[in-house]
Amino acid sequence: MMNVTLKQLRYFEALAKHQHFGRAADACAISQPALSLQVKELENMFGTPLVERGSRKVFLTATGEELLRQGCKILAGVEDLGNLVRALDAPLSGALRLGIIPTIAPYLLPDIVAGLARDYPGVTLELRESVTNALIQDLLEARLDLAIVALPISESNLRELPLFEEDFVLVRPEGEAGKPVPSPKSLQSMRLLLLEEGHCFRDQALSFCDITQVKARQVMEGSSLSTLVQMVGAGLGVTLIPEIAMNLEQRAGGICVARFAAPAPKRSIGLVWRSTNPLANQLVKLGDIIRAAGLKIRDAAR
Repeated sequence: MMNVTLKQLRYFEALAKHQHFGRAADACAISQPALSLQVKELENMFGTPLVERGSRKVFLTATGEELLRQGCKILAGVEDLGNLVRALDAPLSGALRLGIIPTIAPYLLPDIVAGLARDYPGVTLELRESVTNALIQDLLEARLDLAIVALPISESNLRELPLFEEDFVLVRPEGEAGKPVPSPKSLQSMRLLLLEEGHCFRDQALSFCDITQVKARQVMEGSSLSTLVQMVGAGLGVTLIPEIAMNLEQRAGGICVARFAAPAPKRSIGLVWRSTNPLANQLVKLGDIIRAAGLKIRDAAR
């Protein structure tokens, strides 16, 4: 009789995520031999290899992929069961795992953390900053409780709560202050500085400029909005940033900020969480704190 434990499923999930026994063991806070033993016991139960052990990383076999799919569903259900118990114990308390995208985190987190500490002193915030696709995957696999992202996500298993909208603004070298703001078509012929691939803000900027193919000579990439603004200050090109980033990023020297003519490019910021999460009512209330923080910073930039 097969008797797979939740512990084994969590270890196997970690191995599938990190594709390395050592890194997976570190993530699970156990020794590598202990994790290897648990995976080997799983393979003995299934009577077939679950992973292909390479020299530098491991790969899941077909059976391993199926175990991962089913195991993630089980772990998500267990997580929601735990949240059900928490939902019966108001106000919200305990660990809250929040994901946030990099184009929001530096600007909103201080106010969000302060608001949660004020209104929910029993909550211990566990933060993860990453790109949207990674956060959505972590939500679906119950490694996060909620995430702050740009909407829409359009994932049937997630609930979306819009919080506020914000415009994009143009950052140029300070010598261009007072010059006419270029149209989206004009931006196509300029050196446009973009975030690296994987950032949704990159795709939104390209969409506004109606650029379908990125040519290396036309664009340069940065790892953060701050990096892009510094590059503008160095005279390497122009970039777009969201309103909530303006007050912080304008401290950089050698730049000026201009607004586009209507209709200006914009994005919607919101919360997402699993539709099965019984903490939904509490998460909506948390959304009020995040909305207030976002509107405060956005309106200060206008």
